[in-house]
Amino acid sequence: MLEFPDFFDIPLAEVIDKGMDWLLANWGGFFDLVGEGILKLLLYIEKFFLWLPWPVVILLVGAAGWRLMGRWRYGILLAVLLLLIGGFGYWELAMMTLALVTGAVLLSLVIGIPAGIIMAKNDLVESIVKPILDAMQTMPSFVYLIPALMFFGLGKVPALFATIIYAVPPVIRLTNVGIREVSVSVVEAAKAFGSNPWQVLFYVELPLARPSIMVGINQTTMMALAMVVISSMIGARGLGLEVLLAINRIEVGRGFEAGLCIVILAIIIDRLTNAMASRQKE
Repeated sequence: MLEFPDFFDIPLAEVIDKGMDWLLANWGGFFDLVGEGILKLLLYIEKFFLWLPWPVVILLVGAAGWRLMGRWRYGILLAVLLLLIGGFGYWELAMMTLALVTGAVLLSLVIGIPAGIIMAKNDLVESIVKPILDAMQTMPSFVYLIPALMFFGLGKVPALFATIIYAVPPVIRLTNVGIREVSVSVVEAAKAFGSNPWQVLFYVELPLARPSIMVGINQTTMMALAMVVISSMIGARGLGLEVLLAINRIEVGRGFEAGLCIVILAIIIDRLTNAMASRQKE
């Protein structure tokens, strides 16, 4: 077999490894500080979800389904689905998973919406960021565990970090698309009435782009939930860890129950966020 010539070798792995070593040597304290802040946020969210009584959560989800989806039977269906999680004995683990997803989505929105706004306002930034987003969405999700482990070690923080990298592209893309699709005549009319750029953004463009942004939030949430099992490999507790343990021990029933609970959470979150996006369009 004809071997590839050595002079074509590209030492990309060595360059990346040296860059990571430099970051850890010079910015290690900064990453420790960020990790402590993120951990505190996650613990507060987790404590809140675990503190909520399960009947209250089920009633709130049922009421939200009825209110947002317009029919009482949808609310009952969502409540029954959530009740199944408790019936399987995974309520606390489901709340831990929901806390991780909530933290990841909140931080993704803090990063993604401003990034989408900047992309919408600058064509050069859009041309630079779009290929990066393409790479983020096509890169195998397991790869995100490597820098997360190097910067933050094992536990909830690297799991959240990896989840954010995987889940943030949709909200960036759809915020950019939503603002760019706002009618030019509407923006010009706002400017003609004396609105400054900040007023145009907050009172015209963002409200009109809200349906697109809501779809981005929906997609980001679903992608964050999809990282649950993978995040369990680096120390994140919750339903993903149950699936991982079931795989290691070849416990089919346990894995099926935990996987079904993840599916139930995905259905509930998807239906509620889709209903919110539809209401915004109307």
